Amino acid sequence: MTTETSDARLRIRDEDLPELLRLIKGADSVELKLSIPTENQRATITGLPLDPVEAQPRQVFFFDTPDLALNKAGVVVRARRIQGGRGDTVVKLRPVVPDELPPGVRKSGSLNVEVDVIPGGFVCSAAMKGKTTGAQIRDAVQGGSPLRKLFTREQRDFYAMRAPAGIDIDSLVTLGPTFLLKGQFTPPELGRRIVAELWFYPDGSRILELSTKSLPEEAFSVSVEARAYLNAHGVTIGGVQQTKTRAALDFFTSEIRKQETKSSKAGRGAATAASR
Repeated sequence: MTTETSDARLRIRDEDLPELLRLIKGADSVELKLSIPTENQRATITGLPLDPVEAQPRQVFFFDTPDLALNKAGVVVRARRIQGGRGDTVVKLRPVVPDELPPGVRKSGSLNVEVDVIPGGFVCSAAMKGKTTGAQIRDAVQGGSPLRKLFTREQRDFYAMRAPAGIDIDSLVTLGPTFLLKGQFTPPELGRRIVAELWFYPDGSRILELSTKSLPEEAFSVSVEARAYLNAHGVTIGGVQQTKTRAALDFFTSEIRKQETKSSKAGRGAATAASR
């Protein structure tokens, strides 16, 4: 039996629906996402037709400043290594209004404008995508090549549209990696693919996210159908909705601050000893 909260925070407010409809109308796709509370993750995995053996391992790196200046400006820069030697990159701006993007950018074949909808909220983002290899990503994050080499000229121009002045891609620090397993299945009764991603953070915490995509005109019907499917399979719909990106950024920037504090204390200790 599913556990479903009636908390009003998990419902999109009526006054926000016109904005949601406007964003969906101008988007290329809609992604419906649900974060599963830690205590319900095992039951969710066993209750759905997921085969853990078939899950694909991935490694994700984010790039930002130690004080998350990009994130505060609505910019996400990411590289992802995929099993089999493949890799991809993305520069994402959010929030955006589709109709306000420059026409030349909007028509790019590498751009996808998507509305992410979670219980209680939504955001529209524009992602400029690129392809690379896992080896190139590993080389760049280890300092063997400039970070900018991972990204196309189109991605770098897109980055410059919103990145704070003076912060170029090569000046960013690597935040990661975060390891994850990606599985997917297509239940016959739903007729569309559901993706499950289990993110493992170095402190032992985990985020399990279920998602499915739809065309803009199908978003509301797919939302109802997906919710009914999950409800019938005992999936908890409710709880705090965690975002994978924010969790990774917070963890790794916290580690940077800890290291800086430790180095600062060590430096002061050495200076004190030298003065004696």
